[in-house]
Amino acid sequence: MNARQGFIGQSVLRREDARFLTGRGQYTDDITLHGQTYGVFLRSPHAHANITKLDTSAAAKAPGVLGIFTGEHFKAVGGLPCGWLINNIDGTPMKEPKHPVIADGKVRYVGDRVALVVAETHEQARAASQLIEVEYDVLPVYIDMAHPAKAGAALHVESPDNRCYQWQIGDAAGTEEALKNAAHVVSLSFRNNRLVPNAIETRAANAAWNPSDDSYTLYVSNQNPHVERLLMCAFVLGIPEHKMRVVAPDVGGGFGSKIFLYGEETALVWASKQIRRPIKWTADRSEAFLSDAHGRDHLTTAQLALDKDYKFIGFKVDTTANMGAYLSTFASAVPTILYATLLAGQYATPKISCTVTAMFTNTSPVDAYRGAGRPEATYTVERIVETAARELGIDPGELRRRNFIRTFPYATPVGLTYDTGDYDATMDRAEELADVQGFAARQAASEAQGLKRGMGYSAYIEACGIAPSSVAGALGARAGLFEAGEVRVHPTGKVTVFTGSHSHGQGHETTFAQVVADKLGIPLDDISIEHGDTGKVLFGMGTYGSRSLAVGGTAIVKALDKVIAKGKKIAAHLMEAADTDVVFENGVFKVEGTDKSVPFASVSLTAYVPHNFPHDKLEPGLNENAFYDPSNFTYPAGTYICEVEIDPATGVVRIDRFTACDDFGNVINPMIVEGQVHGGLAQGLGQALREDCVYDPESGQLLTGSYMDYAMPRADDFPNFTVETMKGTPCTHNPLGVKGCGEAGAIGSPPALINAICHALSIKDMPMPASPHNVWKAIQASKSA
Repeated sequence: MNARQGFIGQSVLRREDARFLTGRGQYTDDITLHGQTYGVFLRSPHAHANITKLDTSAAAKAPGVLGIFTGEHFKAVGGLPCGWLINNIDGTPMKEPKHPVIADGKVRYVGDRVALVVAETHEQARAASQLIEVEYDVLPVYIDMAHPAKAGAALHVESPDNRCYQWQIGDAAGTEEALKNAAHVVSLSFRNNRLVPNAIETRAANAAWNPSDDSYTLYVSNQNPHVERLLMCAFVLGIPEHKMRVVAPDVGGGFGSKIFLYGEETALVWASKQIRRPIKWTADRSEAFLSDAHGRDHLTTAQLALDKDYKFIGFKVDTTANMGAYLSTFASAVPTILYATLLAGQYATPKISCTVTAMFTNTSPVDAYRGAGRPEATYTVERIVETAARELGIDPGELRRRNFIRTFPYATPVGLTYDTGDYDATMDRAEELADVQGFAARQAASEAQGLKRGMGYSAYIEACGIAPSSVAGALGARAGLFEAGEVRVHPTGKVTVFTGSHSHGQGHETTFAQVVADKLGIPLDDISIEHGDTGKVLFGMGTYGSRSLAVGGTAIVKALDKVIAKGKKIAAHLMEAADTDVVFENGVFKVEGTDKSVPFASVSLTAYVPHNFPHDKLEPGLNENAFYDPSNFTYPAGTYICEVEIDPATGVVRIDRFTACDDFGNVINPMIVEGQVHGGLAQGLGQALREDCVYDPESGQLLTGSYMDYAMPRADDFPNFTVETMKGTPCTHNPLGVKGCGEAGAIGSPPALINAICHALSIKDMPMPASPHNVWKAIQASKSA
């Protein structure tokens, strides 16, 4: 493609795919260091127990063993920190018990770390771990948040009732008044099922200590290496930050589960100095099921108040959120700041109130998973709106239209200000693409075959481009949420871009290069993108919350603006003109109104030859950086319509049609955006249709600890998706006009599917996942009723 054609909005093929498809990617487990050793973690078989005996003597004598480390070794270090402070309704801070690197005297979930064994080979480490003698005093477990804990089931002394916090947002009194005065009140209670992230690459780490300067290098499968370094150094191990380099190479998916600081890599870093050799650990899939941070797991009751004209006048939500056994890095923010602030949805509801009670349970910690609070909020809003439409006998699309926000900016009752949107447009287009008018005929055809057919809507909105720091800080964030970018122009005009964002499937090496190529008017092949290495890149906050392009991309644009501004001054000298008369277009600096021009590469070369320009006024070089902290979130939105056909004899659900119509603002690469939506839809529909992480309520054992029991969605579970990204409403506060797209599919799809099933079966609720067994049970219960 000719650079002069422009790269913004073009479906450029992903540049990174060549190495992935030919096996040339380099993941953490591919890295083998000189003197490499291997670590294995012994994990608790009990969900809640005191450790009464821990004897490592026999294991220490096993072949190849170099060291065994237990909680006793880590008593002097800090606990794994939580990055977000949430206050109770009365203003007191949440309960924040220590999250030990390795369990210190007590285990609190099946899979809790008990010991780290380091040996010459992985096989030797695993064999030795089986020789460790551990005796446990088993305690009562607390798993089911719907019921009070048994005596003796308190996980932490700091929280005798297992409550982490109880938090509230919105006008509680005003909402109660709206419910009291409503012409109609619709209520719904449901569970947002627990999920295991299941990235294709399991978590891995390889840590090395360098005795020559007492420094450390950690290779880790992680989404934000600078945050990993900061938390580990400042809050846990006390290592000077400049003595730690964290490298996140190619990462095979994250979905949020690799944002966090985990005990495994922390233990490896500390132990690498003790044995004076590098240590590698890679989780097997069973370990991943047990020890990765899980997602979702809410119990919610919602009440929607409507007036006689079916306008929403109040919305009350009570949610109990599972934190797991410990607070993970962002756990406290997910069911509060990232959830309750989105309960307005696309609707102009004047009074909203939400109370969230967060509980510790004897399960793996729960934290952000693709969408992180936004899917839970959308599910709450869109399930009750659809239920209201069905109960009141009004068309689901019409009820939504009666309540859409149409004036922007719009300040919601739960703390956010939407800058722009056009919800009618996405609704209208989705209905057209889904052929809503033809549904009745398709339904009749299904009925003739003894099948049930239903259609469900979901009109989602999300707040993403996670930032701004000022808002996040006021809401409890303990770190900034800016992003950094550096543009290094080489003498020949080639460009290297360093970004604090991290790519693990998003296609940054392509889309970021498109932005740079478009801005500088140079070929894509002249640009390389570097990320994931704290030794190379400015301090950045990483990738999550659909923030890469809106925040990270804008930081790069701001650095490019500085490059162009300096280039104009150099070009002005070369053309003997005032820099105010110089314009930059399509890779060429020109004197406006004349035929004088200088190509970008000539200016970049001149920048490194100081005697060719007034170096007394300008520094040599053409290397600029920028930090960007946005003034608001971005607010992508859309309408999803799902159509299902159900066999009432077996409970099998077939998704016949799925339409997704999104407004992502300006789009850099339509092909990559469509791929992101497809992936999100697969994960969201997987939650609604197949996936469910289940613990035994009596023993605390994980019952779905492998793919034999945890049902992942497959290609034949899905139809050909109809996906359209509209020429939408550009974001008003970043120069690219972009919003986020990576999580939308996972946010909007679950309620659309469940709404369709409820419509088909004429039932009020269908618990997720809608497995054949669960659907069959719902059909039988409906018959009995």
